[in-house]
Amino acid sequence: MKEQLFIAIREENLSEVERLLKNNPELVSTKDARGSTPLLLATYYGLYDISEIILKYPQNINEQDVSGNTALMGVCFKGFEHIAKLLLQNDANPNITNFNGTTALIFATTFGRKGIAWMLMEKGANTSIKDDRGLTAADHAKMQGIREMAELLEKKKE
Repeated sequence: MKEQLFIAIREENLSEVERLLKNNPELVSTKDARGSTPLLLATYYGLYDISEIILKYPQNINEQDVSGNTALMGVCFKGFEHIAKLLLQNDANPNITNFNGTTALIFATTFGRKGIAWMLMEKGANTSIKDDRGLTAADHAKMQGIREMAELLEKKKE
């Protein structure tokens, strides 16, 4: 059953995902070989409708994969603003760090996702968190040459 669910997600088979979860709601918390939950996989592929269905079932929205990444982190570096909004509306935590100390905000700034960065800060993203290299989200924005974002992040820290 678990593999069927992950295949249905990869194939974007909405009705099959719905059927499998309705009949086996516990599948929502299973993980594939890379440590991805159904939600992590659906959000990583930018599948909004499937993500919505998966979120109807009780689960840890902040579950981490084998690298410590959450669904929110994945959409921040992929740039799926509409899914970031969905996850934040469902109480995804923007301050969790992966195994490199990276947060969703650091991913958003590193990849120039201004809209997502703004949403994260509105939901309480901590601009002072440093990754394992000792860099904040503002530092990453500076490195990417995104001055406007770096300045905004610096002001938020004060």
